Amino acid sequence: MTNEPNDKVERTIARFDRITAQLDQRGGAVNDAARRERQRLNRGFMRTLVRIGVAIGVISIATIIVGLILPIGMFGFLAAVGLAVGVVALLAVSGGREIAAPNVSTDLPNDEMVQRFDSYIFRARRALPASAQAEVDLLSAQLTPLKQTLERVDALDPNAQDARRLMSTHLPGLIDRYVHVPQAYRDERDGEGVSVDERLVEALAAGRAALGDISEKLARQDLAAFETQGRFIQSRYKDEAID
Repeated sequence: MTNEPNDKVERTIARFDRITAQLDQRGGAVNDAARRERQRLNRGFMRTLVRIGVAIGVISIATIIVGLILPIGMFGFLAAVGLAVGVVALLAVSGGREIAAPNVSTDLPNDEMVQRFDSYIFRARRALPASAQAEVDLLSAQLTPLKQTLERVDALDPNAQDARRLMSTHLPGLIDRYVHVPQAYRDERDGEGVSVDERLVEALAAGRAALGDISEKLARQDLAAFETQGRFIQSRYKDEAID
């Protein structure tokens, strides 16, 4: 008597467990990315409110000072109100764009660079196929430890420069180019027999692996520095008498 039915059931259960584990991992990464995006939006909203408050205060004080010197009348008052409304609208619009911009200046700190990229891929995720979304989720999950490592590294460090190019130019450029490919052409295969969707997934995986390698290099540098400091302290003070 064979155990083939039992083996099939066990394989089915094992496969189900693997699938649900993968879905849980993806769901956790997506939820974490959404939470970080909400935090960034809240910080940006508060900064915008502060700028709006300062702008309205400056306009109000300027209007009062001018009114004490020269009578401004109803038209002057309406002009001040219109100026305040225009400034508020301008600050509100510019504050909303600031968070989403993937392009960054050369003097932007490393940790802010990672946050900009994290925000960009979170917003771009919905435009990608499911297979690419899985890669984006894995990429998003490794950004928090990467940020913790990069924020202690100078922006001119070669490893930091490689990471910044990937996050500010190469990966956003890849996603933007994919989005511009018409839907009807995404199933076509190139000379290597790879479709547009497959090429996107492969490139995202390569970028994710590169960022992982950079993060590991920097972490190992910290580990080596710690070991060197520990050996120095041991050799310097281990046998020294302490009064």
